[in-house]
Amino acid sequence: MFTGIVEELGTVVALEAGADAGGDARLRVRGDLVTSDAHLGDSIAVSGVCLTVAELPGDGTFVADVMPETLRRSALGALVVGDRVNLERALAVGGRYGGHVVQGHVDGVGVVRSRRPGPRWDEVEIGLDPALARYVAEKGSVAVSGVSLTVTHVGDDVFGVSLIPTTLQVTTLGSLAAGAPVNLEVDVLAKYTERLLATSGALR
Repeated sequence: MFTGIVEELGTVVALEAGADAGGDARLRVRGDLVTSDAHLGDSIAVSGVCLTVAELPGDGTFVADVMPETLRRSALGALVVGDRVNLERALAVGGRYGGHVVQGHVDGVGVVRSRRPGPRWDEVEIGLDPALARYVAEKGSVAVSGVSLTVTHVGDDVFGVSLIPTTLQVTTLGSLAAGAPVNLEVDVLAKYTERLLATSGALR
């Protein structure tokens, strides 16, 4: 589990198609902090996508396999060498719970629709599939490329967030322009609530 509090900006070193041509890929990312205590099999969120460490070359990078489902559901497949990515290690037992429950299971890709700079912050609107918008609530939480954010307003296919100075400085959200894709993970509690109500017949 993650909390959506980015620990460092990593850099894509390589993204290569899988050897068996099955639609998967291998991603190599440089992140000195997240690899400092990493072990094979550990989970690291890469721009909101939970990936498993498959190799640790020992040079401050890690390698992860990216499955076809992940490439379909996220924007990882569009990464190129040199791109920056948000990195977060899985929450340690007893660690500070600074954001919200983030699983690293991306629900879909949104698109930055607009960006309005403020005196020290930016107001950003992000478009998303209406099927996901129903899980987004004003003053609720949403993970945008792995960053835990509070929703300022929501519509049928769009929601807004305010980016504080720290978010602008230490995450990739500080440099995103209109039209940029972002990984979205809605609040898992909302999805479970809907599922429970549906199976109990309350939504029929």
